[in-house]
Amino acid sequence: MTAEVEAAVAESFRQEWGRIVATLIRMTGDWDLAEECAQESFALALERWPRDGLPRRPGAWLTTAARNRAVDRLRRRSTEAAKLREVATMASGDDAFGSGEGGDSGVSDDRLRLIFTCCHPALPLEARVALTLRTLTGMTTAEIARAFLVTEATMAKRLVRAKSKISNAGIPYRVPPAHLLPERTGSVLAVLYLLFNEGYSASAGTDLVRWDLCAEAIRLARLLTRLMPDEPEAHGLLALMLFHHSRRATRVDTAGDLVTLDHQDRTRWDRGEIDEGVAVLQAALRRDRLGPYQLQAAIAACHATALRAADTDWAQIAALYRRLAQVVPSAVVRLNQAVAVAMADGPAAGLELVETLHSSGELTGYHLLPATRADLLRRLNRLAEAAGAYREALALAPTEAERRYLADRLAETVPSGEG
Repeated sequence: MTAEVEAAVAESFRQEWGRIVATLIRMTGDWDLAEECAQESFALALERWPRDGLPRRPGAWLTTAARNRAVDRLRRRSTEAAKLREVATMASGDDAFGSGEGGDSGVSDDRLRLIFTCCHPALPLEARVALTLRTLTGMTTAEIARAFLVTEATMAKRLVRAKSKISNAGIPYRVPPAHLLPERTGSVLAVLYLLFNEGYSASAGTDLVRWDLCAEAIRLARLLTRLMPDEPEAHGLLALMLFHHSRRATRVDTAGDLVTLDHQDRTRWDRGEIDEGVAVLQAALRRDRLGPYQLQAAIAACHATALRAADTDWAQIAALYRRLAQVVPSAVVRLNQAVAVAMADGPAAGLELVETLHSSGELTGYHLLPATRADLLRRLNRLAEAAGAYREALALAPTEAERRYLADRLAETVPSGEG
């Protein structure tokens, strides 16, 4: 097998997995079957493409292969003859990505319908988010477990229960009518937020960022704002994504190594996305219903609109984090608040907050806690303690890019010849 084929299959997985699985779920109503047939289509590609050459439209080839596998499976199930006829009808024609009807909402995007199905109020909140990430992005159970800071076994049970609930309760695969949208808004926003975050800072692997996931999250967020034009938090989330995405060209260097915010070349930031983000955020804030995504977007705007790192209004960022911590009592939010306080009031003030978090045990296993602690200790010239914290962070860091970054910082704290 050539490296070209392997790269093509890997790229197709990143780009097409969610689309294929969402299409198959719509066609079959069987979540496990959809995932199995999608996986088989990629296995078939690894077998056929080296022999037959790369198809002109890899996504269409994979979807057709997966659909054919699903039809074969259903054909063998004599009790599902009616479903087979339905699939055959829906799969007719040349459009491998046919998205079907949009129902009362008028939304025909399979992936957005998938999100709303996963976010049915009958499912627990964390199960809604986890199931969507599993089916839409192809993230492994282990990767999702890391994102939720739980064990893989715990996450596997949640996913199984969620799929069973959808099947047993007959939850429809559609975007609900307008009057039912509000009861799912929070879950849908959480899904898109975590989808973007998984792309922006991958939970595992060789790449720190997966811009395909970021772009997909932004695309779906745009759809959602059109679907819910009066929901300020949907617009706040879109603005937040745009501000972060505007820095995509500068977040890692040509070697794939992490470039921290203060060292990024701001002339390469996407000013079009920043301006759009500002406009979207301002429109959301005018509705005077402040929520956590608008607060996070306001924080991101402080960074994005500062022409130089020295111009960053850290006092304002610290104040926004204090407000956010009141709305979202999260240990991760408090850690980010500590960083902002350290920049506004000095590393000692920030370290005091970090040590409180460290003592609480709330973020045990979260690599950014010891990494932040190490950075503040280094800035206070407490190098031996900083080295110990960097080693702790290094052992926990999930991606190679972050491990390389932490190893470099550790080397700065250890005298030559020691380690």
